[in-house]
Amino acid sequence: MKKWTVLSSQYVVENAPYIRTRRDHCRLPSGMEIDSYIQEYTDWVNAVVLTEKDEIVLVKQYRHGIGDFLLEIPGGMMEPGEDPREAIVREVAEETGYRSLESPILLGEFYPNPATSNNRSRTYLFQRAVCTEEQHLDSTEELEVHLIPFHEFGAMIRSGEVPQIFSVTAYFLTKDFLHR
Repeated sequence: MKKWTVLSSQYVVENAPYIRTRRDHCRLPSGMEIDSYIQEYTDWVNAVVLTEKDEIVLVKQYRHGIGDFLLEIPGGMMEPGEDPREAIVREVAEETGYRSLESPILLGEFYPNPATSNNRSRTYLFQRAVCTEEQHLDSTEELEVHLIPFHEFGAMIRSGEVPQIFSVTAYFLTKDFLHR
């Protein structure tokens, strides 16, 4: 197997800091030439936040890509140069008002869609979190915080009530971590 050869590259969409899309004109190992569109995002972080009562802290928000509201775990984009652990502590506090005295536990690091994007997503676990402050939302955010018993979360995933893949993956990573 051989990598593709990039013959030329051009940005076709720039919406900093959220996304840049580039068109790479590539030659495949077979000699065939194609255009491949790559979405460049900053890295993302997200977290399963568990309270002292073993509730998971979720956020409900509008997702324009699907034109509907989703219930999901908190998370977001890392700032340039930001440490991932600092980023997730900031994101959780901003979106939910929750903090934990314990350091977040890294559950995994993944490529969300390596066929068309270049970023990574890190999933963390917060344990014994407590609400210490009000939300500090960005001007484009409107989020509702929901507390759900963690033992009910799997059934919510299976019923389709929580269809967001990062939330699903995080749930199974958390179950695995807690049962080890």
